[in-house]
Amino acid sequence: MGEQPSFGAPRGLYFEEFVEGSEVTSPARTITESDITLFAGLTGDYNPIHTDAEFSKGTQFGQRIAHGLLLLSIASGLGYRIGFLEGTTEAFTDLEWKFSKPVFIGDTVRAQIKIVEKRPVKRLGAGLVTFEVRMLNQRDEVVQRGVWRLLIRSKPQG
Repeated sequence: MGEQPSFGAPRGLYFEEFVEGSEVTSPARTITESDITLFAGLTGDYNPIHTDAEFSKGTQFGQRIAHGLLLLSIASGLGYRIGFLEGTTEAFTDLEWKFSKPVFIGDTVRAQIKIVEKRPVKRLGAGLVTFEVRMLNQRDEVVQRGVWRLLIRSKPQG
């Protein structure tokens, strides 16, 4: 009989496998009206700049904009879709975030993630990895950016 597949093995990188200075880009994702509506329902944030097309015509943007925190949440999901965090992330420990430009319905965004620092935390069998994250739109403009710190599991011994 053939070797059985290991369904429990993580796809993600262990702490020791992250290389400072390396950079990855996520798949892209287009922001939809449904994204904004669902996020408003989930959070209770029905600010008319996000949810009222007529109101938004009279704003500096001339149209509805996506919630800033919706984009931060999407950034997290895009980072996970890359696969290097899957199954090895223990905790999201810290966040610094800047909101630079509005994101509109129909904009397509992606995350660029750079590994900038690693620090072992041996007592936890893991290490802290610091990432610089930039959310870019379809025109390569930075719409959000920041720093994430995640606790990443160490490679099993043996």
